[in-house]
Amino acid sequence: MQLTLFDINTKTINNITNPNSYKGIYSFHKYWGKKPTESIAFFIENCTKESDIVLDPFLGSGFISRECLSRKRRFIGIDLNPFAIEHTNFLLELPKASIFQSAVKEIEKKVKQKINETYLIGNQKIASHYLWNNDSLLKVWIRPEVGRNRIELEPTSFDLEKIKCFSNYTVRNIRNINFFTNSKINSKPEMSIYDLFTYRALHNIDLLLDEIQLFPDLIKRALLLTLTSSSGQMSSMVFAITNRGKTKNKISNKVEVGSWVIGYWRPQLHFEINVWNCFESRANKLYKALLNIDEHKYQKYESIELLLEKKQGTSIINGDCIDTMKQIPEKSIKLICTDPPHSDRIPYLELSEMWNAILNKTVFFEKEIVVSNAKERNKKKTEFIEKMKLFISESSRILTDDGTLLIYFNARDQQSWKFLEILKIGVNLQFIGAFPMEYSTNSVVQDNRKGGMTTDYALVLKKIGYNINFQHKLDSIPGWSVSMPQIVSVA
Repeated sequence: MQLTLFDINTKTINNITNPNSYKGIYSFHKYWGKKPTESIAFFIENCTKESDIVLDPFLGSGFISRECLSRKRRFIGIDLNPFAIEHTNFLLELPKASIFQSAVKEIEKKVKQKINETYLIGNQKIASHYLWNNDSLLKVWIRPEVGRNRIELEPTSFDLEKIKCFSNYTVRNIRNINFFTNSKINSKPEMSIYDLFTYRALHNIDLLLDEIQLFPDLIKRALLLTLTSSSGQMSSMVFAITNRGKTKNKISNKVEVGSWVIGYWRPQLHFEINVWNCFESRANKLYKALLNIDEHKYQKYESIELLLEKKQGTSIINGDCIDTMKQIPEKSIKLICTDPPHSDRIPYLELSEMWNAILNKTVFFEKEIVVSNAKERNKKKTEFIEKMKLFISESSRILTDDGTLLIYFNARDQQSWKFLEILKIGVNLQFIGAFPMEYSTNSVVQDNRKGGMTTDYALVLKKIGYNINFQHKLDSIPGWSVSMPQIVSVA
């Protein structure tokens, strides 16, 4: 039985800076806010003892919750993003693999045929992919009866009429999406969900949602996250990749299926993929992950006050981190381990809006601590810096005297680091050291964008006058330095 996603005893110190943990349940969902579990596990093991409280005020995917609870630490997680809360609660109460598989089979019996009928082509075969150039249908793919090579067909009037049948469809189960003017992720206020999905895809997603809503909460959450996880591949944002690779010095003209990347990009050359196939593929991935992980249900408390009265358990709060941290008594947290928004790098809340709409969750954008390119949001860097200073100040108040603050952060511009100036005055915290941490998964954006970052810095802070009792282990981490990253001017 696997109690944790990462066992610090089976890895070397080098894995902390060069993690390799985006596997299994960790890779099930594409949500981007994933902190590598290697360094998290290292600090939980070395900075805390059983029943100590660990806090993550910017929860993200929530994997730290399992790392803490499997080690019998109490945990508080806070996030403004409803999706982050759903994903964390899912991790804390994973369904049995067999029960999840049975639910998927039940849905398959009810809707697979209905969905496939919408992709029926003239020869009575079921299409798997449609290749589009803007609004022009170029090719229809079907799976072969034998072998793996796809069969590519020219579109017919039958295919076009089938598509036309859904042209007036109105989505039933997904709330309106809030878009902002943000060139970084290619969104505009006038956009709607119909800009991201074909009408046929939305019809089929509605069929899935009709069935998913009938299940008990535990299974329903897993099924909904399976749907949100596969929704990107169901959309019109799937790139068609051409000229990839070479064979005998000749560039291949073969078209390959890409994926939805960070942003709401609707590429000119793109795919429409059979919705059932997308859902089934992701469900199979989750099923396999569930086979290799424990089914333990961790005790959850609705309030921090209730958790403080217990020796074990967790409290997961959907709300503003500053307001919520103010509810925590001073000197009660042993470790704060968090990955706050990195200035204007990636607007996670805006990107998660598609998933939150599918989940029918309300999002309070105005509370987000972020720098956004969306002018109507008025999220400036100066406000970000001041709120991050408040976060540091509250962290200083609630940390125990021997507590530790671990912050994952990076930004190209010096101004984004200015919140650390509060360390000079006003808080009882000091910088101990930092180390670079490579991401444990590749990113299309990071790999191809000029100046794209491939590392974060893990910054370690302690109360003034208190030393770290495992300094020799920190000294062994590759790249460990007692100096601030060079881009930062804070003393």
